[in-house]
Amino acid sequence: MKAASISTVQGRSPQETGGLPLPFGARTIKNRKEASMESVIVIGAGLAGAEAAWQLARRGIPVELREMKPAKMTPAHHTAYFGELVCSNSLRSNQLENAVGLLKEELRRMGSLVMTCADAHRVEAGGALAVDRHAFSAAITEHIKSHSLITVVEGEVTGLPSEGQVIVASGPLTSDALANSIARFFPESRYLNFFDAAAPLVTFESVDMNSAFFASRYDKGTPDYINCPLSEEEYAAFWRELCAAQEAEVHGFEDKQVFEGCMPVEVMARRGVETLRYGPLKPRGLRDPRTGREPYAVVQLRKDNAEGSIYNLVGFQTHLKWPEQRRVFSMIPALNNAEFVRYGVMHRNTYLDSPRLLDRYYRVRREPRICFAGQITGVEGYVESTASGFLAAVELARRLQGRPPVNFPQETAVGALALYVSNESVADFQPMNVNFGIIPPLDHRVKGKRNKNAEISQRSLKILGGLDFE
Repeated sequence: MKAASISTVQGRSPQETGGLPLPFGARTIKNRKEASMESVIVIGAGLAGAEAAWQLARRGIPVELREMKPAKMTPAHHTAYFGELVCSNSLRSNQLENAVGLLKEELRRMGSLVMTCADAHRVEAGGALAVDRHAFSAAITEHIKSHSLITVVEGEVTGLPSEGQVIVASGPLTSDALANSIARFFPESRYLNFFDAAAPLVTFESVDMNSAFFASRYDKGTPDYINCPLSEEEYAAFWRELCAAQEAEVHGFEDKQVFEGCMPVEVMARRGVETLRYGPLKPRGLRDPRTGREPYAVVQLRKDNAEGSIYNLVGFQTHLKWPEQRRVFSMIPALNNAEFVRYGVMHRNTYLDSPRLLDRYYRVRREPRICFAGQITGVEGYVESTASGFLAAVELARRLQGRPPVNFPQETAVGALALYVSNESVADFQPMNVNFGIIPPLDHRVKGKRNKNAEISQRSLKILGGLDFE
């Protein structure tokens, strides 16, 4: 099937489609050998696992989805929902001038469950795609559990299955037992670890709007962010206390191990007094309506649910002790009396040395019956995890049906990401978000970075439109 917009599938029952509209022409395959074949085991019901299970099922492949929640929870998860978001409720830019915006659009056109649920439960966030965290995850859970070809098995998986087709999407918080089993499975390699952090949440009604204002940077989109300005003196005092605040104990944690894309705000602050002002607290493009000028520094809050009753502190991933978070973050004038409904937490992320272990379809090179997907492969980010689960499932379904794989080219975002993860020439492999740097450049000059990126995206979508990915 070629790329198409999402529309309702005529003549298909809600049970066949999981109650979710599929791309035009998509269907659950009936009356084929697949109907009686052995189930594919998908381990983990995060974004990658849920997407993989859905894509297999809608291609007629029975799935046994194994998820340890709610019997066993990770330090960062709080609900029994599938596809639970942890670090942020934002799936980042929705613009085609941004690589993650391109990746989202590719997934939309290929019938992604995660993207369909995200679009259905979005909250306003300027040029970004942010979602109502609970409604989004609840929708994914409902669609997965209602699909007739998906059987959900609750309970911890403590070892890799010794036979059968398997997609391991256990995530960056893989349980110790399963992590040890995976490590034994790859005696020739090593597990790599980094630490990730989640931002605090505050109630809207506790934000002092006399000290804050609604605006989006450069007035782009609707004014959805709450902006909390700080004067030079207020910023200096906040920075000093942030650098000196007590951190929660995290075994084995060192600053150099923190992944740059999700760095704790206190670690960022210790890199220099101006670092935050050029990072999450940059005031550029934001004018305080009370003064008509850009503040010295600005803390932005983004809506975390559809009602707008909860906001998260943008860029404030942290592993400070909880009393310290309240003390230091309350120094921000608009948050003097803030009600924190969730403090930031620090947790361990685990990923593979994928270039030595996996191929471009996220299969284990020496044992292709086993695939990995999600952040455990070294893709970083919600959308990237979804894309890896999608690609792994599409390849596996076609292989089981005796069909050749879809070789998504490097000119597409989904292909570029998979080729980066499997690139054996990468010596010091680190988790990475999708970016235009891993997509081949145009063969002609285009004036302006945004124009160039937009043209790269249009090229990618045109290529995608010519692929048969069903």
